[in-house]
Amino acid sequence: MGEFSAKATCGTVCLKYLLLTFNCCFWLAGLAVMAVGIWTLALKSDYISLLASGTYLATAYILVVAGVVVMVTGVLGCCATFKERRKLLRLYFFLLLIIFLLEIVAGVLAYIYYQQLNAELKENLRDTMTKRYHQPGHEGVTSAVDKLQQEFHCCGSNNSQDWRDSEWIRSDQAGGRVVPDSCCKTVVPGCGQRDHASNIYKVEGGCITKLETFIQEHLRVIGAVGVGIACVQVFGMVFTCCLYRSLKLEHY
Repeated sequence: MGEFSAKATCGTVCLKYLLLTFNCCFWLAGLAVMAVGIWTLALKSDYISLLASGTYLATAYILVVAGVVVMVTGVLGCCATFKERRKLLRLYFFLLLIIFLLEIVAGVLAYIYYQQLNAELKENLRDTMTKRYHQPGHEGVTSAVDKLQQEFHCCGSNNSQDWRDSEWIRSDQAGGRVVPDSCCKTVVPGCGQRDHASNIYKVEGGCITKLETFIQEHLRVIGAVGVGIACVQVFGMVFTCCLYRSLKLEHY
C-alpha cells in the first residue's frame, strides 16, 4: 500500500510539472492569439467596409475573446495545479474545452470564408465602389477605396472603366474627373481627369485580385493560429484529466 501511494505521489508531481509547463506555454499562446486578433482589427481592418459579409470581422473578434479567456484560464490552471483542487481542475478543463471550440470555430469560419471570398468580391465590390464612393454616410467606404487603390496600385474593381458607372463620377462634384484621384500614380488634386496609362494604374484584374490576395493571406494566418492553438490544448486537457485522476487515487 505504501509503495502504491509513493508511486501515485511521484506520478502526481510529474503531472503537476507537466501541467505547469503547459500553462506557461498556454498563457503565451493566449497572448499570441489575442495579438493576432487585435492586429487584424486595428491594423488590417481598413477594407472591412468593402466586404458584404461580416465573417472576416467575426473570426478576428473570436480570436480576441479566445485569447483573453486563454490568459485567464492559464492563471486558473496554475492555481488549480498548485493547490491540487479537483473542483478547480474541473473548471479549468471546462474552460479549456470552451476555448478549444472557439478556436476551432474561428479556424473553420476562416476556411469557409476563404473559399467564398472570390465569389463575394466579384458580386459586391464593383457595386460598393460605384454606388457608395463619396456618398453621404459612406465615408468609411471612400477612405477604404482610396487606400486600396493607392496601396495596391490598382484602379476600379475590374479595371478603370468601372468608374464610368460611378454615381460620384457622373455628378458635378467629381469636377470633370473620369476616375478618382487615388487611381493616379502621382496623386495631386484633379489628376483623375485624365485616365491615360501614363497617369493612372491600369492593372489587369483590377482591385478585386489584389484585395482577394490580401484578405486570403490574413485568413490563412487566422485559421492557422486558431486551429494550431486548439490542437495544443488537447495536451492540456489530457494532462488535466490525468492529474484529476491521480488526485482521486491519492484521496482514496
